[in-house]
Amino acid sequence: MNVIEIAQYGAPEVLVPATRPDPVAGAGELLIRVSASGINRPDVLQRLGNYPVPPGASDIPGLEVAGVVVSGDAAAMAAAGLELGDRVCALVAGGGYAQLCVAPVAQCLPVPEGLTDVEAASLPETFFTVWSNVFDRGRLQAGETLLIQGGSSGIGVTAIQMAKAAGATVIVTAGSDDKCQACLALGADHAINYKTHDFVAESKRLTGGVGVNVILDMVAGDYVAREIEALAEDGRLVIIAVQGGIQGQFNAGMVLRRRLTITGSTLRPRSVEFKGEIAQSLHRVVWPWIEGGLIKPVIHRVFDAMAAGAGLPSGAAQAHALMESNQHIGKMVVTW
Repeated sequence: MNVIEIAQYGAPEVLVPATRPDPVAGAGELLIRVSASGINRPDVLQRLGNYPVPPGASDIPGLEVAGVVVSGDAAAMAAAGLELGDRVCALVAGGGYAQLCVAPVAQCLPVPEGLTDVEAASLPETFFTVWSNVFDRGRLQAGETLLIQGGSSGIGVTAIQMAKAAGATVIVTAGSDDKCQACLALGADHAINYKTHDFVAESKRLTGGVGVNVILDMVAGDYVAREIEALAEDGRLVIIAVQGGIQGQFNAGMVLRRRLTITGSTLRPRSVEFKGEIAQSLHRVVWPWIEGGLIKPVIHRVFDAMAAGAGLPSGAAQAHALMESNQHIGKMVVTW
């Protein structure tokens, strides 16, 4: 099969076309003929050597795919209501940048009605992440206010739409007025350009001085202290990335007095059973939102996975370069 592999750790040009033996599905798994693969920030971290592959996972990058089921554990598939030839999208721990990909049956979902494979490939990583962190860990409820740091990212555009569908008020931050407008067009109630406005002061102003109930943070570092100031009493801060660094000081007394919760998670190393429970929640709650038109995939650009261009050896490399430029709104996807 054709794949994109990491020749060595480094810049996007290390993502090069290669061939590998076809994988074989084992117990509890199925094999997908991949039509499209989503690109995510953890793929960039893996390419740089900063996101180790979990034990037993493929060293080929890629955490989400969409395509057709071509083989698999018949009993597990039957229990999940899946058959050969079904169109599915899946969250995987690696191996997504390839024409064939093995996925745990529990982490596969039917492609929502009306969506293309390209659209479906953009769903798993961000939707699993947002559900697990905003709704499970952050316990966001209808009528509460969610602040999303980086509203125009793949995670951000997903969180905006899921939170709105759940009945929450959404405030986002973004790095330009154009990105703020894009977030508002997706349903965000308020958008703050963090380069020109202080998100703490704006969050307080927009909530009448109360503060926000939940913050989804992809920055960490010195943002944590400011986010604690922006939270309402009994507020929850959920950290899912540390783009601003792993060190930060904050007022622990404020955490105590206002009964705040600071939590965080990484999804990739979690068990199949854990991810399978998220998949069931998504299928039950979120897939009807998608099929009902409340949520729409946001695809910024699609690349041919194997095609060189812009001085780079593959479409995957071009997608990584675009992601690192931070000029995108939504997701990048590569096709096979």
